[in-house]
Amino acid sequence: MIAYLRGRILEKHPNRLVVDVNGVGYDVFVPLSTFYGLGDAGSEIVLRIHTHVREDALALYGFATALEQDLFERLISISGIGPKLALAVLSGIEPLELMRAIERGDVARLTNIPGVGKKTSERIVLELKDRLPRVQAAAAAADATVAEPSTVRDDVLSALVNLGYHRPLAEKAVASAIKVMPDGGFERTLKQALRELAK
Repeated sequence: MIAYLRGRILEKHPNRLVVDVNGVGYDVFVPLSTFYGLGDAGSEIVLRIHTHVREDALALYGFATALEQDLFERLISISGIGPKLALAVLSGIEPLELMRAIERGDVARLTNIPGVGKKTSERIVLELKDRLPRVQAAAAAADATVAEPSTVRDDVLSALVNLGYHRPLAEKAVASAIKVMPDGGFERTLKQALRELAK
């Protein structure tokens, strides 16, 4: 089982990296929370890895912090939640905010994450409410090695293009979203842009 990778970023796409470790390229899926803390292609990288083995596939999931990996592994332990959905959850909400939402039983907040329905949100709260590390302890454990992201506009645009939206449409949606909430941060701006695209 692969548990850790140190190497160089060969390719970088939202939710997916190719990491060159001594001439071997590893395809690694990552949540947006990890993706936006990474440098550009060519920069050095260290990732915690969850190796997911199925009959027909072996997939690597990478995380910048122990907390992200811990939450990912707790999410995939829930019946009906696979790695892709767990990655979507971690891409749609910061780890500490996810924990607070679960502790408060805030199903509405979880349902706001793209791709997460009400039943899934309820299941997450039910299954994990008493099994999470305490928020304060987790905050202390979360590594503070996240680099400054590029502008929110670029990040949201990149995420939308990666989700399959055409670039010109995505650019219009991002511009509208930033008008609605000029200082909304990545997560809120992305949600607003998705609302604009749904109009």
